[in-house]
Amino acid sequence: MKLLANENFPISSVRILANAGYDIIAVGKDFAGILDSEVIELAIEENRTIITFDRDYGELIFKKGYKPHAGIIYLRWDNFQPNEPGEYLIELFKSQDIKYECMLTVVGLDHIRQRKY
Repeated sequence: MKLLANENFPISSVRILANAGYDIIAVGKDFAGILDSEVIELAIEENRTIITFDRDYGELIFKKGYKPHAGIIYLRWDNFQPNEPGEYLIELFKSQDIKYECMLTVVGLDHIRQRKY
């Protein structure tokens, strides 16, 4: 799985995912300051799953028509330690029941919901 960590995704969690063997690009490190639409375009171009804490991606998909094939994972968490998102995603990716392609996956503290696009 190829990942694209949005600018708001903690760099320590990026490192955790990279150390676990995931092919991950950190927008904040490699493309600081680019627009959300440019993040989606990069994800489409490189077939990467976006991981973000930014709820604006739902609007970009459903109102603006962007369709990143590899999907978007929106972590809807308010309080967390910088390592927690990376550790959580490693466990989540072990599940064979969840598919990410053409899906907006919303991860709350006590639930996961998906919407196909």
